[in-house]
Amino acid sequence: MSTTILALLLTMPFLLLGAVETAPNNPLVVILMGPPASGKGTQAVRLSKELNILHLSTGDLLRDNIKRQTDLGKKAKGYIDAGQLVPDELVLSILFDRMEQSDARKGVLLDGFPRTVAQAKALDKYFTNEKVVIINLKVPDEVIIRRSTGRLTCQACGAICNSYFSPPAKEGICDKCGGQLMQRTDDKLETVQNRLKVYYDQTQPVLEYYKDKVIQIDGNRAPDAVFQDLRHAVQ
Repeated sequence: MSTTILALLLTMPFLLLGAVETAPNNPLVVILMGPPASGKGTQAVRLSKELNILHLSTGDLLRDNIKRQTDLGKKAKGYIDAGQLVPDELVLSILFDRMEQSDARKGVLLDGFPRTVAQAKALDKYFTNEKVVIINLKVPDEVIIRRSTGRLTCQACGAICNSYFSPPAKEGICDKCGGQLMQRTDDKLETVQNRLKVYYDQTQPVLEYYKDKVIQIDGNRAPDAVFQDLRHAVQ
């Protein structure tokens, strides 16, 4: 056997390995939609762990920027406190940058995004080889309002309860650590009603844009029942 052929045979496994590593891999993308306080966040955490893909919430990304007082965070804070949508150009740049990081290669679960038709069209251009599943959680407005306005967060440990559905043993005091319970600024009744109006005005058209691609799931049930339907929808 010639030296040239032997060298080629010895390098073939590495060439094949390199081909596998650089080939398109069709990662999974789950788009989980629904009105504010429909349970998207809770279900997204469970589902992303089940699927072993990255959970991305634009709200969390923006709140992180607000906490760190970045330029983006300062601009976004005014919109969020007023119950309005943050402009697309502020959201898309930070989202796409996050999706380019290594832990997003297996796939991502987008929690409550896109929120406008313009964002949906931007995603269409961004995704090329991905397998996309679009799911919408349906919850009545009156339930949304009670979930939101009753939500209380512990200032010490971050635990969350609800004055309607899971009230603390002692009013205003966290059952877990004894810290003070507070209502978020964006959970005031007027703000919640405005968020619902914004949702129907700007986000509802996204469902119409996706049309028959959307899998509808009743979100006004026990969390475990909703989760099982989400698993089946992805499968």
